Amino acid sequence: MDENSLTSDPTTWKGSNFVSVKQLTPSGLQLLFSVSRSMKALVRTSGGDTRLSPHVLANVFYEASTRTSCSFQAAMLRLGGKVVCVNESSSSVKKGETLGDTIRCLECYADVTVLRHPVKGSAAEAAEATVKPVINAGDGVGEHPSQALLDTFTIEDEFSETGGLKGKTVVLLGDLKHGRTVHSLAKLIARSGIDGVTLRYCSPDILRMPEDVKEEVEKYGIKQEEFTDLKSALNGADCLYVTRVQKERFENEEDYEKVKDIYIVDNEIMQAAPEGCIVMHPLPRVGEIKEEVDQDPRAAYFRQMENGMFVRMALLALVLGKSGK
Repeated sequence: MDENSLTSDPTTWKGSNFVSVKQLTPSGLQLLFSVSRSMKALVRTSGGDTRLSPHVLANVFYEASTRTSCSFQAAMLRLGGKVVCVNESSSSVKKGETLGDTIRCLECYADVTVLRHPVKGSAAEAAEATVKPVINAGDGVGEHPSQALLDTFTIEDEFSETGGLKGKTVVLLGDLKHGRTVHSLAKLIARSGIDGVTLRYCSPDILRMPEDVKEEVEKYGIKQEEFTDLKSALNGADCLYVTRVQKERFENEEDYEKVKDIYIVDNEIMQAAPEGCIVMHPLPRVGEIKEEVDQDPRAAYFRQMENGMFVRMALLALVLGKSGK
């Protein structure tokens, strides 16, 4: 299937792959958010429904995952669907099977495939191999588009009484070089059509946001600023998005050791942050946010994780043509 634009018309979603935030139009993003809000209300009132009861999800994860894997599974189950799970240890990839052949086999059993893979571009490769929808759950240092959806939805939801994301300043902190979550989030915010957003990138020099990401964001006229000092970056900020320094992406451990603890968000940092500045994190955290911050009402990362289930319920319902819109 060709990568297509996803718009406010639900028929553009049905049967489509979702491999990149580049597919989303501003109207498509608003449709996704509308369906996500209805999913949130559905879970709150009745726990779910059975609209996906005829359908099966293949949940294929070649990298370790807790939140993304479980939230996709929970999303499918809450809508009455079923799930089959595949990981690297149980896959015939150990016997030398190609990714394309694995995906072709799985589409014999399932109606939609969610794929996490360590190689950039693997989701697009998988999408080319099948006629059924493939959803990118993270491809190496490339993209993590469903994470970007839930992150943007969370900012909109947290600031629903003050215009959502419009006019807000968002600080992206930490490993911006390897962080597919921040790559996708920056691109999605740029493409969202939401006015007046400022993106601030705060990182050590060796972990700066890649030039190709900044160049893409620049096309949409989004203001971008770069910092190395966290307190300076927080001045006037509305959202602090913290990322883990990813040890597994470093070629040598010495470079990792130099930067792993360069930014730590604790109560002292929160006192320096603006009163209304929320804190987000894709998780897992490994020390970059102290647990003492969990008690601060501005700590939004667990609300963010729950939103992931609502957004993925909406995404699955849309690509399977059962969104109700």
